[in-house]
Amino acid sequence: MREPYLHQLIHNLVEEEHQLEQLPTDGLRSQADQDRIREVEVELDQVWDLLRQRDARRFANQDKDGIEIRPASMVEGYQQ
Repeated sequence: MREPYLHQLIHNLVEEEHQLEQLPTDGLRSQADQDRIREVEVELDQVWDLLRQRDARRFANQDKDGIEIRPASMVEGYQQ
């Protein structure tokens, strides 16, 4: 994935996350909305991880095209 694409994807996901978080939380948020919020959070973690992988490879003078999306179970365990 190209970096500008990743940055645009992050921007789009953050926008969607903000829109979803503005929905009422007093029991009116649908299960689908709650599920989508969680999906967006995971997707954001995965895309940020891709960028970190690219940066690490670039720093180490390695081929940055060898990165891949890591499973949610892996990226969700990272500390911020």
